[in-house]
Amino acid sequence: MQRQMCWLSSSTGDGEKILHLQTAPNQPWRPYTACRQYAVPDYQIPGGSKGWATYQKLLKAGWTLVHSARANEFASNYSESIVQNQ
Repeated sequence: MQRQMCWLSSSTGDGEKILHLQTAPNQPWRPYTACRQYAVPDYQIPGGSKGWATYQKLLKAGWTLVHSARANEFASNYSESIVQNQ
């Protein structure tokens, strides 16, 4: 199973990027906080990246980092397929 991670904008719309995970090729991207089995607590650094500690852990475990443009393309295609199947 190929596990991937990327930095995507948070749902708050403030422009901040947080780590998102994809545990299987046809699964949606989910914020790292929604994947408790993989996430570790964030470093207590003011202004630090949300998910940086989890990123480091998963990178060492063999996860692949994906460019955010590629992840966004997948997210758009995934959303369109859901709408078409309803």
